[in-house]
Formats: sequence, C-alpha cells, structure tokens
Amino acid sequence: MTVEVWTFLFITLTFIVYLYIGWQSRVSESSGFYVAGQGVPAIANGAATAADWMSAASFISMAGLISFLGYDGSIYLLGWTGGYVLLALLLAPYLRKFGKYTVPDFVGDRYYSTTARIIAVICALFVSITYVAGQMRGVGIVFSRFLEVDVEVGVFIGMIIVAFFAVLGGMKGITWTQVAQYCVLIVAFLIPAIAISIKLTGWPVPQLGLVFSDIMPKLNQIQVDLGFSEYTQPFAHKSMLDMLFITIALMVGTAGLPHVIVRFYTVKNVRAARYSAGWALLFIAILYTTAPALATFARYNLIDSLHGKSIAEIHELDWATKWEATGLLGFDDKNGDGVIQMTNDTATSELAIDRDIIVLSTPEVAQLAPWVVALMAAGGLAAALSTAAGLLLVISSSIAHDIYFRLINPDADEKKRVLVGRIMVVAAVVVAGYFGVNPPGFVGEVVAFAFGLAAASFFPVILLGIFDRRANREGAIAGMIVGLGFTVFYIVGTTAQKIIPGVEEPFFGNWLFGISPQGIGTVGMMLNFAVSLVVSRLTPPPPAEVVAIIDSLRVPDHPGRAIILDEATE
Repeated sequence: MTVEVWTFLFITLTFIVYLYIGWQSRVSESSGFYVAGQGVPAIANGAATAADWMSAASFISMAGLISFLGYDGSIYLLGWTGGYVLLALLLAPYLRKFGKYTVPDFVGDRYYSTTARIIAVICALFVSITYVAGQMRGVGIVFSRFLEVDVEVGVFIGMIIVAFFAVLGGMKGITWTQVAQYCVLIVAFLIPAIAISIKLTGWPVPQLGLVFSDIMPKLNQIQVDLGFSEYTQPFAHKSMLDMLFITIALMVGTAGLPHVIVRFYTVKNVRAARYSAGWALLFIAILYTTAPALATFARYNLIDSLHGKSIAEIHELDWATKWEATGLLGFDDKNGDGVIQMTNDTATSELAIDRDIIVLSTPEVAQLAPWVVALMAAGGLAAALSTAAGLLLVISSSIAHDIYFRLINPDADEKKRVLVGRIMVVAAVVVAGYFGVNPPGFVGEVVAFAFGLAAASFFPVILLGIFDRRANREGAIAGMIVGLGFTVFYIVGTTAQKIIPGVEEPFFGNWLFGISPQGIGTVGMMLNFAVSLVVSRLTPPPPAEVVAIIDSLRVPDHPGRAIILDEATE
C-alpha cells in the first residue's frame, strides 16, 4: 500500500479511538468538565500530562530546530525539560493543595481580588491562543502532505475532532484521550528513530548511536565542506546572552503554562500530584532524549539526499515532489548549472525547506517502509491535537468558570455552567482554526512566544503567591500588567510583519541587547518580579486570613484538615 493509504488507515483508526474515548467519558457536572472529577490515577495523569505538554512543537518542530541550529538548538531541550522539573518540584504540589480549578482561580483567591482574576484570565487567553496557533499549523501541515488536501481542509478536520471530545468529555474526556495520544505519539517517534539509527550507525538505541558512532564527526565535516559552521559548534546562530534568555524563558514559561498546571488538579491529592509529575517526566524524557539523535540523522540524510543532485534526480524522489507540492520545500537553480547546492547563505542556497517538515519527512528521506511514514503522520497529529484540546479547555474555563460563574452568574447550576463551558470550547476552536490557516510563524517559533508570555505573566505571581507572605493584590496586578504588556509589545513590535495582515516589516527592527522575541519573556519575568515585590512592599499587606492560607500550603496535611478559602472581592 502507498503512504497515503497507510496514513488514511492509521489516522482513521486513531481518530475512531479518540472519539470513542470522548464519547465514553462524557460528563454533565462541572468538576468532571474542568478537573476530571479529581479521580485520575497518577500514572494515567502522567501520560496525559506528557501528551498535553509535548505538543506539535516537541514532536514536529523541536527536532527540526535542532537539525537547523545544531548545538544552539539545545536551548529547546534544556528549557522545556528543565521547566517541567521546576514546575513538578516547586509549584505543582502547592497548587494542587490549594485546590482550585484554574490558574486564574488561584490568582483571584490568593490575591483576594476580582481585578487580579480578570487580568489572569486575559493572560491565560494570550498564552493559550498563541500556543494553540502552533498546534493548528501542525495539524494543517500533516494533512496537507499525507492526505493531499489543502491546509484549510486539514485544519477544519482537526477542529471537528478536537471539538467533539472536548465538548462532550471536558477534562475527563481530554485526559483519557491524551493517554491514548501519548501512546500513539511516542511509538510513532521511536520506531523511525530506531530504524534510522540502525541504518546509519548500527545501534538500535538512537541515543547510543549518536554518542558511540562516527555520525557526528561525519556531519561536522560535511557542514564545514558546505560552508556551514560545525554542527556541534556553540553560539553559531545565536549569541550566548540570547541563548541564556531563551532557555530561561522556556523554562519558567513551562512552569507557568495554565494547561499544564491544571493537569495537577485532576488527581486525588498532593501525593498523587507528585507521583504523576514523576511519571510525566519519565514519559517526556523518552522523547526528549531521542530528539537530538533524530535531528542529527535527519540533517545527515537530508544533505546526502539533496545536495549536489540534479533537478531531474530530485524530482525522481517521490517524497521530494510531494513535499514540494505543499509549498514547504522548494528548489531554485540560481546559477543555472542544473545542480542543487546547499549553502549557509540564503541568497545563494538553492534549497528552501520549512523546518517544520524535517521530522515528518525524515522516514521518507531515509526510505523507510510506507507504514512507518504514515505512523509518523499519525503521531504528529496526536501531539498537536492532544495539546490543542488542553489549551481549548483552558480558554473555555477562563471564560466560563473564572468570568461567567465567578463574576457574572455565581448562582448558575451545574448544567448551565457546563453548557457555557462547551459553548466557549466551540468558540475557541473557531479562533484556533483561524490561526491554523493564518499562522504567525513556524510551530516552534509560535510556541516559544507562548512560553515567553507565560514566563512574563504567570510564573512570578504563582511563585510569590506560594512563597512570599507579603505579596499582595496590588503587587500582583501591577506585575502581571507590566510583564505581559512589555512582552506582548516587544513580540509584536519585532514580528509585526508575521502577525499583522498588510504589515511588511517590523515596527522596530533592532532587538534589545540582542535578545530575540523568543527570549524576551525572561526580561518580562524580571520586570514582573521587580514590580510585584516593590509595589507589595509599598502597599498594605494581605489580610491575616490569606496569610494563614499561604502558611498552611507549606505545612503537611493532617487528618480531617482542609484548606478552605472563602470568596473575596475588592
């Protein structure tokens, strides 16, 4: 069977499983819709968290970024994995003990402020919509190539699937669907990596093949011969300061992502939250330790397959012509010699390739079996859709729970609350679909923006809310406004041509101290911390009952003791 037939078969089968789980997990009560009834086993929640967190950026784009950037691409490995450890050890158990449904819930109650809650909702919407834009682009890319449909059609299909199990099952349906999606995505990532490792290095374990074979010295020499820097040369594409700031932004942004934090509310207790964090880290590590090896193999195979080949030879490659038809791969014989040359100068390089297709095209480039190629497509969809579902629920809960129920209609019954939540999921799907058709950048870039926004807005107020007894509502409000406002202003100003229709160049081209838009969230975070700490010290301290709640968060639970925080408003 052809790749397209295998792809259709795998995608159909996996989608049937996802839809069946969504139907079987349908809920009618708000606790099931928002936090899965807080009854998810730790290992299942670990798998769901891994799938929720390892988005299209991890599956599709990260290895592509490493393949292009070499050593400098390690920022994504260090930032995202380090951030998860930070979240699991420093924040998650305390947030679970606080016992609220959402991050805006925590912010509103901890800082005893309706205004703080509303600003937190705005921050959650900025982060989630930016993040989900990357997922929808990933869905469109997969469908565009492997089912040979327009990107718009692929995005529309993905919208229907996500909306179905998100609307029916809420967090409960999404959780169990994400467990299945983790199984699909990890198998889809490992099988090609193992097969290519055996083919290129003789080692069945990709990580060992990368370290103990001669593939890296070969690739370094090839890169130098073509005029590139060595693959392992540090700071060849980014400055040391920019790499540091991007890594920090990704790390603390991970610890502030609302769709990941909410996963720790779905387990029974604090102990289960810690265990699920450990399981999730293990499940994440399987993919993240494999990604550098797959990136290296992909770079080597791509150069070997395309550089120095004639246009006629390239067009004999079925995978090359099909990817070229998507517009994500292009060839331009600029010197007219009939041979494609890859160089480190975009002005003279005759190959144009979107880095988001590196992973998806790698099994085809390596001439693996058609079913392996199709499996990779199914894995990419699983990664994109699992994260998209979690983000859509965050958008839904931010509006339906934190705004409608908490502020507009606190007397709403369970049925009405769930109905509003489902309506918000549908509305969020429409917004996500728009950004899937009109993406502001490639997947990894867009997701990095989301992490920067989370770092600049949520991380400081959550950390101070747990560990600083003096942090008050005035400080939190000012900090979030300054941190988010500065970061959004910088990202929009330096990437306006990508995100605003009709704009052909950025509003200001010079980066602040050479810091890229992907790393500016670190500066936003520092501003947030500074403003929050200073304003909190210059204004009245939190009420005694709030201070007591803060203290109790860090004290082990005793039998029969519960933390209860009454609703408070300004």
